[in-house]
Amino acid sequence: MKSDIEIAQTTEMEPIDKIAKKLGLGANDIERYGKYKAKIKLDTYKQVLEENDPGKLILTTAITPTPAGEGKSTTTVGLGQALNKLGENAAVALREPSLGPCMGIKGGAAGGGYSQVVPMEDINLHFTGDIHAIGIAHNLLAATIDNHIKQGNELNLDPNQIIFKRVVDMNDRALREIVVGLGAKNGQTREDGYMITVASEVMAILCLAEDIIDLKSRLGEIIIGYTYEGQPVKAKELEVAGAMAALLKDALKPNLVQTLENTPAFIHGGPFANIAHGCNSIMATNLALHTADYTVTEAGFGADLGAEKFFNIKCRFADLKPDAVVLVATVRALKMHGGANGDSLQEKNLEALSAGLENLEKHIENVQKFNLPLVVAINEFTNDTEAEIKLIKKRCQELGVEVALSQVWEKGGAGGVEVAKKVLNLVDQPSEFKPLYSTEDSIEEKIERIATEVYGAAKVNFTAQAKKNIKQLAENGFANLPICMAKTPASLSDDPSLKGRPEGFELTVREIKVSAGAGFLVALTGDVLTMPGLPKEPSAEDIDINAEGKITGLF
Repeated sequence: MKSDIEIAQTTEMEPIDKIAKKLGLGANDIERYGKYKAKIKLDTYKQVLEENDPGKLILTTAITPTPAGEGKSTTTVGLGQALNKLGENAAVALREPSLGPCMGIKGGAAGGGYSQVVPMEDINLHFTGDIHAIGIAHNLLAATIDNHIKQGNELNLDPNQIIFKRVVDMNDRALREIVVGLGAKNGQTREDGYMITVASEVMAILCLAEDIIDLKSRLGEIIIGYTYEGQPVKAKELEVAGAMAALLKDALKPNLVQTLENTPAFIHGGPFANIAHGCNSIMATNLALHTADYTVTEAGFGADLGAEKFFNIKCRFADLKPDAVVLVATVRALKMHGGANGDSLQEKNLEALSAGLENLEKHIENVQKFNLPLVVAINEFTNDTEAEIKLIKKRCQELGVEVALSQVWEKGGAGGVEVAKKVLNLVDQPSEFKPLYSTEDSIEEKIERIATEVYGAAKVNFTAQAKKNIKQLAENGFANLPICMAKTPASLSDDPSLKGRPEGFELTVREIKVSAGAGFLVALTGDVLTMPGLPKEPSAEDIDINAEGKITGLF
């Protein structure tokens, strides 16, 4: 079997004009970035939404992720290809990969095997420059904050209460905590830090904005810190929201590429799902919905994180109503949740698999809490046994849930036809989608609802800092915002070591921050990092390029 990058490099792509034509878009509707990439013009976006009715929306999510891999993006791409293979008009909508994980341990995020988006190297590296634009817009605001203090501090900003950090799109743990302003000529000395760019509120704002005016307005609402009297200070008071929006004018335009089988793919925006809302942009999703009959999209990590935020945040803001959900599971990952170690995953182990199925069952329940029909897609690996596949199918059938084998990694769209047929049946079923909570509920009630119903916690503990935050947020008028939980993706709980379906645990909320521009509150639990670090042997060590410009080692 060829590697992912070898498969991508040997596949013949269609010119991007031809991909756009499949969506009813002409040459004047796109801005080309070479032969195989393009951005959709903002005027076209507005026109498409005005003239076309939306199609069906399918969300791909997964069980709790493990090092064994689940293949959510691969399944999303494969399902889009399968729907087109069945004669339907389908498109996919994905997030943009971050360079940090790509060069670190996770690798890229363009699918895998014969279910990838291409050009794979471009998408996983700099693509159309969106993330870099987000980083420079973010850092403009950060630079303006320290300049304002040096130039007299008319806003009375407390240097010890500045909450807006700097960003870089790379895993660099050495930048988590730094000191800025050292030297007599360099301004106020204070503690600061860096986040990875995809953790930036500017990224979340871009993915939730409806147009350039909405983008500019949201950027102005970013809270950068507090005065000595404890009053919030917003970015618009520094008068740089317009400049930030100007830097983002092209990044706001959704990107159009294609899959290996020439299915149209919108790839735009990429907030992390463990610390942000983990979904591609509203604009990209809307474009796909209004230019294709079926849109397959994804949300980061397991259904407890990405899917919960997709339903409670993105769908609420964009007035989206999903029609079906695909829940991805693998034999390998379920065996890990049942206690098997990584070295034994290729061996048949029905006992571990049976125990691990509790994790799948909990995620099924989580999706059903939103009143949506779903199909479990068993993403097949070469060492899976017939008995193990049969056991998963049997358990799903006992729960009354549709289940299908997915072989999209090996066979592309042809390997996803069974899942696609199930999805086509599901989207026509009546559903009563609704978010899990009302924004009118108190901050504590919203967090407790997510923790107890979605995670399975017995109780939520709020630290003294979290209680102080809740009081301050309510006083400043932010109590009615939805909640974005910052939690480990490795467990349903806030303890990454607890696999399967933990029960009886208590979840601790240590701090609550407001992302006023994005429009949600971030509740931090456990040891969630906004700046990852590189592993002992980072993926970057395997990436290379030869004299002809051919890249190797990227996955």
